[in-house]
Amino acid sequence: MLRKGVLLISLVALAAGAYAQKPRNIAPSRFNFFSKEQDIQLGKEAAAEIEKQIAVVTQPEVHDYVNRIAAKLVAQPEADQYPYTFKVVYDKTINAFALPGGPAYIHTGLILAAENEAQIAGVIAHEISHVALRHGTSQVTKANATQLLAGFGGAMLGGGLLGQLAQIGAGLGANSLLLKFSRGAETDADLLGARMMAKAGYDPIEMATFFQKLEEEEKRSGRAVPQFLSDHPSPGNRVKAVSAEVKMMPARQYTKGDSAQLARVKQVIQALPVPPRANTNFRAAGNPQAARPSTRMQRYQSRGLTFVYPSNWQVFQSQQSNEITIASREGILEVNGNAEIGYGAIVGLQQIQGGTELDRDTQNFLRQLMQQNRNMQPSGEAVRRIQIAGAPALLHLMFNSSPYPNVREVDAIVTVQHPQGLFYMILIAPEPEYQAAQPVFDQMIQSIQFAR
Repeated sequence: MLRKGVLLISLVALAAGAYAQKPRNIAPSRFNFFSKEQDIQLGKEAAAEIEKQIAVVTQPEVHDYVNRIAAKLVAQPEADQYPYTFKVVYDKTINAFALPGGPAYIHTGLILAAENEAQIAGVIAHEISHVALRHGTSQVTKANATQLLAGFGGAMLGGGLLGQLAQIGAGLGANSLLLKFSRGAETDADLLGARMMAKAGYDPIEMATFFQKLEEEEKRSGRAVPQFLSDHPSPGNRVKAVSAEVKMMPARQYTKGDSAQLARVKQVIQALPVPPRANTNFRAAGNPQAARPSTRMQRYQSRGLTFVYPSNWQVFQSQQSNEITIASREGILEVNGNAEIGYGAIVGLQQIQGGTELDRDTQNFLRQLMQQNRNMQPSGEAVRRIQIAGAPALLHLMFNSSPYPNVREVDAIVTVQHPQGLFYMILIAPEPEYQAAQPVFDQMIQSIQFAR
């Protein structure tokens, strides 16, 4: 099954043996063309766009609970005095994310999954660390240095930073460098977050324990990992790494937080009315035939991309993601709190650093998909080399588990070299439905056009 793209975080750490006898210095990269003031401006602009798409929880008890935890963390010197804001999002997925300059969002699904307050504090500390270490704008600088130096950087003193970044393919998105970080950045956020937790009095090992728990649940169930665990690479053993970091901290008593209050907040969340924009309106089961694509088509056109899609499907697009999902409501099912695509399409662009090469980039993309979807495997059919919009393209057929019961899924994965990276369209159908859907899928593929 392939999950609806939306955004989010993953914690990674170095092996314990990589540590020195004293904590190493963790600081923002000096290679960053943005100022701290521009980080703050960019975060405000991005937050305004994101909040048009998400359901922010205004219930005072839930809001105050998260902000009370966050206040203890931002009071620590590691947070570096940014104008942080913390909001809870009504969303069943286990996720959290932070924008440059300070806006941070915690999903209700994450709060419900946490076993104690310290685990929530660990996620928040990790996100604060990304802000303080300026990982988003640092990575945009590294990936787009030439374009920034060629005049874009001089224009950044004015307004509309987010729109300017979008012009060079560095805006918001699941594959955006503003939100998706390198192994080294995730490691630094882990370790700096652990230090922040400890100074605030929270048991820092709980940050690592939470994500280890989620990974173990994923292995037991065979289901894909929660949203943020799939978004980033996860090498090494973070529990050992954070444990090694804790050993270098001054000895003290830590707390896991107020268990009674967390239980109360969970009850309040579960009793909340479902907001109109909440990520919950998907079926627990369904009839694949009801999601079958119509042969009547309508046109999608946005930011230089055009293609057609079935008239009975709709576009689900979020400001958090440069991926779009196209499906009927019957084609999106809820599995373990995640929205999973059983019948539909996912379209996106994966940014590539250092030049693009179709075969290499496609293989890297397929490896990522198979890591995120452990039951995905090649179908055995030969790769098809085709032309799309005058450019070379590849078509791979894969098998996967389906959120529909008792059937296998077929994923037709089309990749095309694009000036900004690797464009992809993933066409998804239950295996018994694939023959009926294939002519429509072919029409969608052949209709793809890029602005020149």
